[in-house]
Amino acid sequence: MEYRKVGKWGLRISELSLGSWITFGTQLDFEAAKNLVKRAVQSGINFIDTAEVYANGMAESMLGEIIKAYRRSDLVISTKIFWGGNGPNDKGLSRKHLLEGTWASLKRLQLDYVDLLYCHRPDPEVPMEEVVWTMDQIVRSGLALYWGTSEWSAEELENAHKTAKELGCIPPVVEQPQYNMLVRERVEKEYVPIYEKYGMGLTTFSPLASGLLSGKYLQGIPEGSRLAKYEWLKKRFEETGLLSEKTFTKLLNLKKIADRLECTLSQLAIAWILKNPHVSSVILGVSKIEQFEENVKAVEVKQKLSDEIMGEIENILIS
Repeated sequence: MEYRKVGKWGLRISELSLGSWITFGTQLDFEAAKNLVKRAVQSGINFIDTAEVYANGMAESMLGEIIKAYRRSDLVISTKIFWGGNGPNDKGLSRKHLLEGTWASLKRLQLDYVDLLYCHRPDPEVPMEEVVWTMDQIVRSGLALYWGTSEWSAEELENAHKTAKELGCIPPVVEQPQYNMLVRERVEKEYVPIYEKYGMGLTTFSPLASGLLSGKYLQGIPEGSRLAKYEWLKKRFEETGLLSEKTFTKLLNLKKIADRLECTLSQLAIAWILKNPHVSSVILGVSKIEQFEENVKAVEVKQKLSDEIMGEIENILIS
């Protein structure tokens, strides 16, 4: 397992990490989540990601109880604030919710601090000065060691850095975007000036495009899969064209490369992301130990991805 710096900053996190969205507290009970964390740590993973909204706080509560068995300094724990409830001040990035949301998350996690605290989405209703100033205070007070963003645009990130400089505040150091073989535009084009100018790192989610890049949908939508369970997700995929014949042709051609390399399509997809030097860590969303065991082998497949093979993959993806 490689440990990568978060952009230009000093924090080092495992190239693969463990996520908890729709797994902890939803698909996984406490014992299953505990076993998954144990296996992840045994594999060299030190970074675990969660959020206040995951399972309405249950994911944080489960993770907090589980990580009591580990030395705090051995782990990098992140959470995200935006969706905290239904009250008028329980959502968004106001100073009130950022602070109260952070306090509540730390209580559920049974921690004095998190290593990374993300603004889970941009909030156009709150002045950037309020967001940056509050996140600066959270870091300076020791509730978080670093702060970052998730699914912010390059323009919003530019504004955040400009505001931080003007106010003498600590800037965001990391962005958490969706990134995979089928969703590339933001990471590979829009963010390029941000990497070079500010040295931000990336902790990317949805490496398998909610299972599309595992190949399990090539014969239809299996029962129990995410697209079967979540109608909103299926609808989004249909609207963006990800369930098109063109996509499935790409998957079949990518599968041929995976077969040649003696790996699974999932491993190929994750290894491909790991080849991007701007990616600090790829967050795995797994609900079974077997899935985890398969996905973690992507670190070995990464070594097989020569420039020639990466070129073959690129030709398939742009076709």
